[in-house]
Amino acid sequence: MAAPLSARDEAAARVLALARVRGVMIATAESCTGGLIAGALTEIAGSSDAFDRGFVTYSNAAKTEMIGVSPQTLAEFGAVSEETAREMAAGALARSQAGIAVSVTGIAGPGGGSAEKPVGRVCFGIADAQGSRSELHDFGDLGRAGIRAATVDHALAMLASALAQD
Repeated sequence: MAAPLSARDEAAARVLALARVRGVMIATAESCTGGLIAGALTEIAGSSDAFDRGFVTYSNAAKTEMIGVSPQTLAEFGAVSEETAREMAAGALARSQAGIAVSVTGIAGPGGGSAEKPVGRVCFGIADAQGSRSELHDFGDLGRAGIRAATVDHALAMLASALAQD
């Protein structure tokens, strides 16, 4: 008998089911989560029919080289910004076979934060046929693992919401 799905596995399975209904593949562009969103989606058996690829773009160079984030955007707004998150999502969409892409960039800590960009701040992007949009969330200092977990959960919720819209 199979073990019951965790809340995260249920969320990932829902995202994949919604993508199948919409007939689109999913791509991810991840910085602070280092591939955990892609990992959550691919933890679900059969995900290959709805998940195309994930980009782990931890450095600014990777963001620019792999998914086309503008060096000017990074210089003006920084890696942890809604502008960068939108470009990350749009770049992942353009460089994949996906119909929707999610991106995350943030400060998981410990350390590395500032008064302007505290530990726990994460910017999210979604790109699809309607364009790209972003959100900023301050999760607070939940510890590195806690911030990364909250980021994965929120990214899955964003994907589900975007895929469920008519």
